[in-house]
Amino acid sequence: MIDAETLLKFFLKKKISFFSGVPDSVLKNFTELIDKKKLKHIKAVNEGSAVSVAIGEYLSSGKLPCVYLQNSGLGNAINPLISIAHKQVYSIPLLLLIGWRGDPSLKKEDEPQHRLKGVITPNLLKLLDINYVILNSENNLKKISKIIDESKKKNKIGAILVKMDSIRGIEKKSKNKNLNQGIKRIFFIEKLIKKIPKNYKIVSTTGFTSRELDYLRKKDNKNSNSDFYMVGGMGHSAMVALGISFKKRVICLDGDGSILMHLGSMRTVGFYGNKNLKHIILNNGRHESVGGQITTALGINFKDLCKSLGYKSYFLLNLDKNTDKTVDLFLKSKGPSLLEVKINTGSIDGLTRPKDFLKIKKNFMKKTNV
Repeated sequence: MIDAETLLKFFLKKKISFFSGVPDSVLKNFTELIDKKKLKHIKAVNEGSAVSVAIGEYLSSGKLPCVYLQNSGLGNAINPLISIAHKQVYSIPLLLLIGWRGDPSLKKEDEPQHRLKGVITPNLLKLLDINYVILNSENNLKKISKIIDESKKKNKIGAILVKMDSIRGIEKKSKNKNLNQGIKRIFFIEKLIKKIPKNYKIVSTTGFTSRELDYLRKKDNKNSNSDFYMVGGMGHSAMVALGISFKKRVICLDGDGSILMHLGSMRTVGFYGNKNLKHIILNNGRHESVGGQITTALGINFKDLCKSLGYKSYFLLNLDKNTDKTVDLFLKSKGPSLLEVKINTGSIDGLTRPKDFLKIKKNFMKKTNV
């Protein structure tokens, strides 16, 4: 294990002071420290954007930037890594700091959505011609130094694979303050599933949203055939829901970090969506399930945005007492329509995760009348 402070001091000594990325639970102690030190830190909406802004930083300063990400997001980063930064194109040096979920060497098996990516991550880096070092202790810093020196000297991409629980925070983490006073997510989801007609399907985004929906179904001893949990594929919930909406009525339970990751999908929904599609954004301004890092969603006027992108109507919910009325109006509206729900941070203790994905898929695909 290595202290976040030690790792940051090492980077600064190696003249690395620009950071961009997408929040990850493996790296949260390190990225929290970057914020505290008030270094140049761009929280990107997706990993490809993080790589791209780092490329821009290098082009303007000539200094090696650091891009952090979870290995599940490496696919999003491949396009600019290969088509812009690679040594056969512009030969731009970058340092990737990658949280390694699904690491096959771990004694405790990771969640199913991380297992395959965890196994293939080292080989994927090799295919991309990216040299890497595995970080799990301070003893690895000499090898990392060589990777950084090589990246600078040869103008190429290098990477650090960070094992789970390898970066220690040096201070007791303070509780995240709510950026807005809103509704408890689980309260809203419980209200929603009691009100929606039986012939509606639900697509729920990654993180606590799917986990809370699954919890509520189990609490009621009801294994619903209506729910498809996006346990991976962050940012793609709306498009999955759009595909379903051509044949079935569907509600997309989205998150602010998720919709920002591929914001252009809202235009596709607005252009191709029909009356069957209802889109909900649960907005607390946080990447909550990976550590509570902020998003930039609370500054967006989703009403004007969705209307300009082709949605038929917009609803806002930020008070518990208005939930029933607002949900009723939303469900009766002509789709595609958007409901923005301002929610608080926080979830229940001991929250489990959806399991048996093949069974979930099979049940979800059972025929229902529209």
